[in-house]
Amino acid sequence: MDDAPGSPDTDGPLLAIVDGANVVGSRPDGWWRDRRGAAERLRDRLAAEGLPGRPDPVEIVLVVEGAARGVGSVPGVRVESAPGSGDDRIVELVAGSSGRDRLVVTADRELRRRVTELGAEVTGPRAVLG
Repeated sequence: MDDAPGSPDTDGPLLAIVDGANVVGSRPDGWWRDRRGAAERLRDRLAAEGLPGRPDPVEIVLVVEGAARGVGSVPGVRVESAPGSGDDRIVELVAGSSGRDRLVVTADRELRRRVTELGAEVTGPRAVLG
């Protein structure tokens, strides 16, 4: 069995899990004044643009936490509100989706370590912010 990304042995499209707090926090654009609004703008950008450079289909999950909890899903982006740590929810999602290609978008070193140990790929916020 070939477990390489894009392998025909995977179950479903690429699962892209976006660390909302980390991606939003990577740009000093005033996001701290309206965390929920910043998460909604990121969600809408992901819905409109997907993941640049990644072929379709891609299932995008945006994980939000804290003041951004309660942001709703839109066509093309499922939003998961973490009940506690967003990082822990991301690890749960990666662990629960073995058998398919997974990509986590974050710059958080510890989270990157945790998800790569579970077989996920990682990329930084620039992958979605340009």
